Amino acid sequence: MNFNKTESWLPCSVKEVKSRGWTQPDIILISGDAYIDHPSFGIAVIGRVLEKAGYKVAIVPQPNWRDDLRDFKKLGAPKLFFGVSSGSMDSMVNHYTAGKRLRSDDAYTPGNKAGYRPDYALSIYSQMLKKLFPQTPVVIGGIEGSLRRLSHYDYWSDSLKPSVLIESKADILVYGMGEKSILEIAEAYKTGKNPNILEIPQTVVLRKNAVKDSIELFSHEICLKDKKAFASNFKIIETESNKLESRILTQKTGSDFVTVFPPFYPIGTKEIDNIYDLPYTRLPHPKYIGKPAIPAFEMIKHSVNIHRGCFGGCSFCTLAAHQGKVIISRSEDSILKEVEQITKMEDFKGYISDLGGPSANMYKMVGKDLEQCKKCSRPSCVYPKICNNLESSHKALLSLYSKAAKIIGVKKLFIGSGIRYDIPLLNGEINYLEEVMKNHVSGRLKVAPEHTEDKVLKAMRKPSFSLYYKVDELMKKVNIKYGLKQQLIPYFISSHPDCSNQDMAQLAVKTKNLGLKPEQVQDFTPTPMTLASVMHYSGINPYTGEKVLVTKNQEDKTKQKSFFFFHKKEYQKGISKELSKMKRDDIKKKLFNSNSTATKKKRR
Repeated sequence: MNFNKTESWLPCSVKEVKSRGWTQPDIILISGDAYIDHPSFGIAVIGRVLEKAGYKVAIVPQPNWRDDLRDFKKLGAPKLFFGVSSGSMDSMVNHYTAGKRLRSDDAYTPGNKAGYRPDYALSIYSQMLKKLFPQTPVVIGGIEGSLRRLSHYDYWSDSLKPSVLIESKADILVYGMGEKSILEIAEAYKTGKNPNILEIPQTVVLRKNAVKDSIELFSHEICLKDKKAFASNFKIIETESNKLESRILTQKTGSDFVTVFPPFYPIGTKEIDNIYDLPYTRLPHPKYIGKPAIPAFEMIKHSVNIHRGCFGGCSFCTLAAHQGKVIISRSEDSILKEVEQITKMEDFKGYISDLGGPSANMYKMVGKDLEQCKKCSRPSCVYPKICNNLESSHKALLSLYSKAAKIIGVKKLFIGSGIRYDIPLLNGEINYLEEVMKNHVSGRLKVAPEHTEDKVLKAMRKPSFSLYYKVDELMKKVNIKYGLKQQLIPYFISSHPDCSNQDMAQLAVKTKNLGLKPEQVQDFTPTPMTLASVMHYSGINPYTGEKVLVTKNQEDKTKQKSFFFFHKKEYQKGISKELSKMKRDDIKKKLFNSNSTATKKKRR
């Protein structure tokens, strides 16, 4: 790897800025992540898009917010604006576990070290910039901006927070994949216009009055007093977000109206190809020479993202809230070109670690009739059943796998992203699953049933667990047919809204009967802008108005999670005690092969 030519990266220091002959950058980007010049990292994409448009762009990665703020001051004020992102994750998700314990690692930092960004990083960074450079506009965005653009439940403070635009004191917020919005904002500032008074799609601004013909949500103050109002707001927000043609949303907060302009119409293949074809070095900035590896980079450096967006609509997932529901696919040529670039990397050993996306197998899956899509506001194209208007064939994807695998230098092509197995099962494309199991799995195929019980799966907007049994049987047949030893690795979640201890006990029995000892498991973490987090906070399903069972107490959450580990001795006493409380000795017998009291007496 050639780390010597720093001019190949966007500048990060005064020396690098001066080496380009600049007296002042037009735009300075602040990021909570280390700077990796790769299209998998949002700050690199935004930087390259602005650079392509002719702007002088510099990046300040992971500035120190604890000292005299020299990192924020070192490049001075940009000519146009600061752009701020907390990084590739919401900073609170990055920092804390579902049990609210501080994490000891950070995959977006050299050496996996934690502590290189603050809590609520987007707000902290922006507040500091506004204090240091009060006359310079600050534009915030990224995943943290997207998910916190309106009143939202913050799990870590257990409170309802207003739009991050207000707390951050920033001038304007960009939500979603912001390439087009940021260019319009830059053009406005360049020509002396105030983007706040313009109606730039996919932006959030503060206004003194509600915009005419907008949908006015319950105010933040009303939501603080009334959880039903907050839940009602979410239904409107999600419904409008899922439309191809949506309306302006406004929400009074204090004396201002948080105003959310609808997103751009989804970009096309040519546009997304242009974004991925920009001159990324695909490497960390040379400032990291001699420092430990950055885990997030190591994970994706030999992988290729083939599309953006997700139409799954899972109630706990933030993908659609940020990337959108519509699948935007790259062309075969663009993808294959990137695979060829990877084969020329010095450390490439012949293995593409992933050819996937948010979901591995949604490539080229779009509405057959876009006029029907324009009338649709379903949160999911596959739940409760696959939409008749969805082009759900895997033909294009199989063709892509075949061509990529034949590129000189590629020994093996893996599919590392999670697969929506319900799509090929329900549309009869078993050949797709068989092809992946046979040729594109490194011993383990990741799938996400998330739970086994119908009641919980309904709250999650996930398909019946009966489909998992079919995938499991298919995997066994493929292993026998081709003499393989591939494993199916399911993901499960505990403590999700509408999940009880009884449901977790049933999950334990069913996974035991399958011979599973769950390892890919997590306790539900409420993240802003998801249906599940709204249900967790309000105890209400916004779509039905019905009450929802919610597990909030950390002790109760720990009990639910313990059922994943029924096979470990250190958990069995606690599980047995809980089953006794539930009067479910029948489940205890199935899990531990004992007859409780009667068996104990015989042993004595």
